[in-house]
Amino acid sequence: MAGPYYSESSPSHPPTAAASVYPGMLPPPVPYPSGGRWRLVAVLLLVVVILGGATSAVVYALNAESHSAVGGTITETAAKTAIQDYLDAMAQGDTETVARNTQCGFYDEIKDKRADQALARLTSETFRRQFTRAEVTSIDKMVFMSPHQAQVLFSMQVVPAMRGSQQHQEQAIAQVLSADDRLLVCQYLLRSTGQY
Repeated sequence: MAGPYYSESSPSHPPTAAASVYPGMLPPPVPYPSGGRWRLVAVLLLVVVILGGATSAVVYALNAESHSAVGGTITETAAKTAIQDYLDAMAQGDTETVARNTQCGFYDEIKDKRADQALARLTSETFRRQFTRAEVTSIDKMVFMSPHQAQVLFSMQVVPAMRGSQQHQEQAIAQVLSADDRLLVCQYLLRSTGQY
């Protein structure tokens, strides 16, 4: 019995997958441009920029810390002068100066100032019922909340308004704020427990 007959048109071996995809030899690899050097330069520049930014941030933080340690724009002398001006305004019944201070930089922008003037008048009258005169003698302690704001503990020599009372030392706390090229006394609190 004769075996199967194959004609020349049918191959003796089935085609392989590689031959069906790409007949013949593969072409040589194409050389890509070398980007290694430029990539290294770019990475180095990025590192330099990051280090420069970090250095600037550290220098800024150290400068800000040193400014707040010494009080920035608020000095003991400036605080003493501002507090004395405020005490004088209360003793003289200067309600506009008292209101300007207690409004902490907002006074000029407030449209209706009647309530502020009334509060300043009351504050001034209360002070004059206690003292006829008060002179700041020392700044005892300054606690900075920022380079432009501080709580100030101070001593003052006061002349009580009550007849027969001797002048003496009192301590008080003032909150001062540097705003619009002025040092304002935003709050004032007498620390005495005495009755006036």
